[in-house]
Amino acid sequence: MSMIAGFEERYRAIEARDVRFDGQFVTAVRSTGIYCRPSCPARTPKRENVEFFATSAAAHEAGYRACKRCLPEAAPGSPTWNVRGDAVGRAMRLIADGVVEREGVPGLAARLGYSTRHLTRLLARELGAGPLALARAHRAHTARMLLVGTSLPAADVAFSSGFVSVRQFNDTVREVFGMPPLELRARRRILEPHAPGAIDLALPFREPMDAAGVFAWMAARAIPGVEVAASGSYARTLRLDGGPAWFRVRLDGGRLRLEARLARLADLPPLVARVRRLFDLDADPVAVDTALARQPELRGLVARTPGIRVPGASDPHEMLLRALVGQQVSVPAARTALARLTEALGEPVPEHDGTDRLFPTMAAIAERGSDVLRGPASRVRAVVGAAAALAAGDVTLSIGDDAGEQRAALLALPGVGPWTADYVRMRVTGDPDVFLPGDVAERRGAASAGLPDTPRALDAWAARTAPWRSYLTTHLWRAAALPPKESS
Repeated sequence: MSMIAGFEERYRAIEARDVRFDGQFVTAVRSTGIYCRPSCPARTPKRENVEFFATSAAAHEAGYRACKRCLPEAAPGSPTWNVRGDAVGRAMRLIADGVVEREGVPGLAARLGYSTRHLTRLLARELGAGPLALARAHRAHTARMLLVGTSLPAADVAFSSGFVSVRQFNDTVREVFGMPPLELRARRRILEPHAPGAIDLALPFREPMDAAGVFAWMAARAIPGVEVAASGSYARTLRLDGGPAWFRVRLDGGRLRLEARLARLADLPPLVARVRRLFDLDADPVAVDTALARQPELRGLVARTPGIRVPGASDPHEMLLRALVGQQVSVPAARTALARLTEALGEPVPEHDGTDRLFPTMAAIAERGSDVLRGPASRVRAVVGAAAALAAGDVTLSIGDDAGEQRAALLALPGVGPWTADYVRMRVTGDPDVFLPGDVAERRGAASAGLPDTPRALDAWAARTAPWRSYLTTHLWRAAALPPKESS
């Protein structure tokens, strides 16, 4: 793993200006009062003047402001929060998803099973900042992204970033970046022209990036009316707190860009967080590739597809339903069944670039799914039963779930077996260490790579690739002669 903790390791990273560690920690310089990303081109500070923080929020709390030269807030997110399945990692995923803005710190604490006081102490001890400061830093990051990446009016940027007032926005930007919002905007590169109010943002990531593989995965599974996918783009509708939304991710040279249309601007930060998880943009591909390539049997796969990504999920509830519909059938058959379900039960929205409806709500599937779905009665009951449990709140499913508790809750649902529970965990939480030894396509890919192809033997062999078994799974799917049959 290239995630590092010791002072000397971190200092060597900033001496080398190693871009792999951007977003994984920040360097604060006592003599200047600023903090930087590890790859900052400025002269390396003396050891005695340096302290390191896990998050920019901790640096803010210690009185530092962001470097105007390297803009550490523009770095990709840290892969640590997916690797860590503990309360801290889960809290960071939920904060990025906007839970503090929507539910406050008490809501975040309740989701994690802690009191507000205990959660604040835990985060402050581990990360150097409490949940309010971490959420504030996330808002500042979003504001910077919008100021330099769009032509939105400053007031729209303020509310899109989650600030409750323009004054709070102005004060925070000035404090964090050492300049007012309009001065920060003046430092941007010249933008391509867009329609007034349009949202078109760059999505930073660590190289290498197998974007073509993610787009191909999406294209094979795209539900007509909800999703439109091609070799270099993916678009879909999505239901957010403020109403229906639409987004498209596209390749633009070597960059990924996000276009969005929102019913409420405040939905932008959680949308960006969901898109980043969907494309696994906070991954550390060098760490993953290096670890997997240590196994002689995998070197060819890694060389063939450097920077492979594990596709995430834009909606956890939808992901469970898609996995259930796709059990024991081919990807095209699952897509047909989901298209029929969406055509009958999806909420229509104004047509935009090939999309015209939302994926059905859990309530709609619970009420009418049995009239629409075809196939074995047991699978229909499983889909409808899971939708009813989610709609009623009897089962919760989110990016912030404890892995063991989530798995147990899913396995308690009729028709949900270990493959489905683990596949959903991999896609929803971004857990990088999930393996599916019973998956037919995975075993076929394993045989083609010279690995054991029986579930028990393959599972035992895969243990040597921890904590990156989700990436091993994706490589084996790619190695299979056909796309994975048990994935949707």
